[in-house]
Amino acid sequence: MAEQKHLSYVDTVNFGSYYTPSCIVDMVYALIQKNIPKWADFRIVDTSCGYGNFLRVPNSVGADCDEKAIEVARKQANNCQFYCHNSLVDIDRKQYGLSENDRVIIVGNPPYNDVTSIIRNGIKSEMCMVDREIKHRDMGISFLLSYEKLKVDYICVLHPLSYLIKKANFVSLCAFKDNYKLIDSVIISSGEFQATSKTTHFPIIVALYKHDKIGMDYNFIQNYVFKTANNKAFKIASFDKLCNYVTKYPNHKCLSLDDSVAFFWTMRDINALKRTKTFIEREIYSSIRVPKEKLSLYCYADVFKEYIPHVPYYFGNSDVMIDFDSFKRIEKSFLRKSLSKYSFLKGLLQEGEVTEGDILNINIYFQNLLGEHYVDKRAE
Repeated sequence: MAEQKHLSYVDTVNFGSYYTPSCIVDMVYALIQKNIPKWADFRIVDTSCGYGNFLRVPNSVGADCDEKAIEVARKQANNCQFYCHNSLVDIDRKQYGLSENDRVIIVGNPPYNDVTSIIRNGIKSEMCMVDREIKHRDMGISFLLSYEKLKVDYICVLHPLSYLIKKANFVSLCAFKDNYKLIDSVIISSGEFQATSKTTHFPIIVALYKHDKIGMDYNFIQNYVFKTANNKAFKIASFDKLCNYVTKYPNHKCLSLDDSVAFFWTMRDINALKRTKTFIEREIYSSIRVPKEKLSLYCYADVFKEYIPHVPYYFGNSDVMIDFDSFKRIEKSFLRKSLSKYSFLKGLLQEGEVTEGDILNINIYFQNLLGEHYVDKRAE
């Protein structure tokens, strides 16, 4: 497998040109062979092919807007067809020499570059034109929407798990989710790719979708059993979420200063909590006003941040989980553990300093919350 070497770091980020290791390409073909009868009778197409690592069978079709990448791809797979163009503009089967009767499987690892993400936001920009009807802030979602316009039979590609499990992203899939259904998958870590997410790994799904007139709704995704490459299995619906009990975003219009006792940084997913602050001393435009009756729940989020090393990477884009009944039983332990850390919150600490019993309670709580998914750092 050839590694991408011709792009600068900035262009690599913006084009999403992190080429795929052979072992992960193997996963794609394993899913195809397992689920698609007579798959060899289909045309294999990669509309963002890079060096053509996914094009393993003759008469496959590859396209990319990167001329140098296409030059390398042609040398690597001279028995395939290649096109140098922007696959997100004027989308049509004719772009790839395909007829309406061709049975098609899309493969690949399309770029996912969310220009609104805080990660590397200083160098991110929109790198290419995108048709208005498929335009999205994340190029990867635009690629999924482009596959739907090609009306292909199957799609087996890599993309962030967050496209499915975050409701706002799922809704953005529009016609794709209405016409395709997830039939098999494997979850891997972004750490499998060199030079990406060096400190915070996020879950990537190797996903096989089948054309389906019924499609899939968010309830389907919530109850879908995701499986990881190391044989873990989970459903999003198995966990209650902290956001069911507190607000995650600035609430200045809904709660007065007089009714708040503290300020908390905006919450997103678990990986975001890992990077950001929790309680802050002064209110800012992006902070949450914390009412007294919700203080313990925000203390819970503050303590959860400390336990993120015990949370596996595949929950990184999930909301903070909670077992509410178990939390209420040791609510004061969370209050003491959190408030004792902040001098500006000491006035709210009415239950005394944190004790060894509190730490034990909290340790047991998180072990029970995560169950088989609890990462024991001592065993690593």
